[in-house]
Amino acid sequence: MSTENTTQSAARGADGVLLSAGEAELTVHPDNGCRIGSLRIGGTELLRQGDKYGCFPMVPWCGRIDRGRFRNGGELHQMPVNSPPHAIHGTGRDLRWRTARVDETGAAFTYDLADPAAPWPYPGTVTQVVELAEDGGSLTLTMGVEAAGDSFPAQAGWHPWFLRNLGKGEDVRLDFAPEWQEERGPDHLPAGRRITPKPGPWDDCFGMPRGVEVTLTWPGQLELTVSSRAEWVVVYDEQEAAVCVEPQSGPPNGLNTTPRLVTPIDPLEVSTTWSWRAL
Repeated sequence: MSTENTTQSAARGADGVLLSAGEAELTVHPDNGCRIGSLRIGGTELLRQGDKYGCFPMVPWCGRIDRGRFRNGGELHQMPVNSPPHAIHGTGRDLRWRTARVDETGAAFTYDLADPAAPWPYPGTVTQVVELAEDGGSLTLTMGVEAAGDSFPAQAGWHPWFLRNLGKGEDVRLDFAPEWQEERGPDHLPAGRRITPKPGPWDDCFGMPRGVEVTLTWPGQLELTVSSRAEWVVVYDEQEAAVCVEPQSGPPNGLNTTPRLVTPIDPLEVSTTWSWRAL
C-alpha cells in the first residue's frame, strides 16, 4: 500500500467534504443525502462508483415498509412508495444535509425531519458524525434521531456498496455468524419467522443480538470488519459489482413489527465501525 499520505487533513470542496488520516481518504457528499462517496485505503477504492455508489444513511427507517404505511398509536401514515409496492431505505438519502462542523479527522452533518423535500410526519433532527481514526485504520459512523415533539417510531442504519473486486485478485469473501435469519416472504419483507441461516446469495436480514460483526476479505489485499452494537444486519450480494453489509437498528418493516419509539428524552443513536488491515 502507498505511504504517501502521512498527514491528516480535511477540506470542503465542490466534490464534498474531504477527510484523510494515514493511508485512508474519504469523501462525504452532504448535498446528496450525506452519502460517503468514496473510501480509499492506500489509493485503492473500496466503494462502488457510478449511479449506485458509496454508502448512504438509511433514516428514519431501514429497508422496506410494507406498502409504505406505518402506525404510531392510532395514526396511520403513508410514506412515498419509491420501490413499488413498498417504501424503501428512508428519506434522508434524498435530502441536502447541513454541514455542522469539519475538523482534521471528522465531520458532523444534520437535517430537519420536517424538511418538506422528504416528508416525515413528526418534527425532529437527524445527525450523522463521520470520524476517521487518527492512524487511518478505521472509520466510525454515528447517527442520531431526536424528537422535537410527539414520540414516533424510527430506525437508522447504513447501506454501503462495497466493491466485489478491487480490480485485481479474487472477489471478496464474507464471514459472519448470525444467530438467525429472518424468513423472507415473496414480497421481500420478513415473514415473521426466524430460521437457521441459509447460504447465499442473500437479500436478507439476520439477527446478531451480541452485536453485528461481519468480515469482508479481499484475499491477498485487504480485510475489513464491519462491527456495530446494533443487533440487525442486512446482507445483499445479488449484484455482480458490489456487496452490501448493512448494520441497522431494526429489521425491514420494523416500524410496524418492532417499533422503537424516539421521544424528546430518549433519542435513537446507532454507530458502526469499519476497521481494516492490509494482507
